[in-house]
Amino acid sequence: MIGALGLMKERRFLPLFVTQFLGAFNDNLFKNAMIFFATYQIFNSVEQETRFSAIATGIFILPFFLFSALAGQLADTHDKAKIMRIIKAAEVGIMLVGATGIFVKSLPLMLVALVGMGVHSTFFGPIKYAILPQHLAEDDVLGGTGMIEAGTYIAILFGTIAGGLISAHAAAFAVIGVAVIGWLASLQIPPAPPMTHLEIDLNIFRASARLISATLHIRRLFLAILSISVFWSIAAVLGVLFPPLVKNVFHAQKDVASVFLGIFSVGIAIGSVIINKLLKGNVSARYCVPSVLAMSAIVVDFHFTAKYWPTHDGPLLATLEFVRMPAAWHALGDLILIAITGGMFVVPLYAFLTTTVEKSQTARTVAANNVVNSGAMVLGSVGIFGFTRIPGVNVEDSLWVVVVLALISAWCARKLHQEGDVPRGRDICPR
Repeated sequence: MIGALGLMKERRFLPLFVTQFLGAFNDNLFKNAMIFFATYQIFNSVEQETRFSAIATGIFILPFFLFSALAGQLADTHDKAKIMRIIKAAEVGIMLVGATGIFVKSLPLMLVALVGMGVHSTFFGPIKYAILPQHLAEDDVLGGTGMIEAGTYIAILFGTIAGGLISAHAAAFAVIGVAVIGWLASLQIPPAPPMTHLEIDLNIFRASARLISATLHIRRLFLAILSISVFWSIAAVLGVLFPPLVKNVFHAQKDVASVFLGIFSVGIAIGSVIINKLLKGNVSARYCVPSVLAMSAIVVDFHFTAKYWPTHDGPLLATLEFVRMPAAWHALGDLILIAITGGMFVVPLYAFLTTTVEKSQTARTVAANNVVNSGAMVLGSVGIFGFTRIPGVNVEDSLWVVVVLALISAWCARKLHQEGDVPRGRDICPR
């Protein structure tokens, strides 16, 4: 067994890590530059800002719902490294469109590119997890999964901060450059030939239905996917709420919104590393329930911090002005603890996906998870927008939705833990 950080010295892991890191960075640099531009320069009401944030989140997620089944089939029946190179080459073209939209400040063009990045991530997602059991020893899969999750959220941190701080012109050039570097990194990923043969079903709806029915009948997978889906609906809700919450409750500028999202990303990365240390390579849900219960309690505290935030007049606060406030450290502390406990909750669940089935079926299993996850995230994004429109409900009150979802996650994780840990041998998931 190689330590998680030791994997960074291995060619079978490092190019994959760099490729997915740069992809996650670019997604968030582009998406947040667009959302902050709309929130702070175009719209001037909580309703408009929340609606646009929900729309942007929804259209980015929609391709996961539509094309994950096709992505899983392609990944299991073709060389995964070759598919990654094609995907990363496509990212360069997508970012050329997105950069044009940023440069000319065209929201419709930016949204087109956002859909393209959603498609890009849909096809990349199953591969980045499915390739791990093929390239790594069984004892290293949890560590590799934790490093991928940690790297993803550190990339989200940097992309989020950059999206809030750099100019529109700088972002336009940056997204193209990062896409090119990501494609170059993908060229170094070792081959990962297919381990099965099947006829690809191009009917995306029928393929999705078959994929889900062929996966969810295994109870351990069903519970893991359900738990992950509820968790990502929480993430979608928080992603929608953060920009209007920062502007209208904390009375702060967009760079503070970047700090909020960035701290959340760092916290999940820390939680990913902590849980890998605690589990020592074993795939187990024993820490999931206490982690998500702790997260729900901290969300309650964050709600009251926001609800009783001191009122301010005058210009929106910059980051340095914000952090000088004593209450700011309470809010930031809540955020990082919410994220740490969230990371500790979700990483073992992804390891369940890749170690419960045969290696030849891991991409389709991850794809089935992505279909269900994306549906949950769309419901979360649309649902929280509808919730904020209820008379008398403000942005900070919407955080109670997160508390309820966290309790549902705890129930799912408890059922999963009762099913038992993943044994060293694998169950077989029938096609």
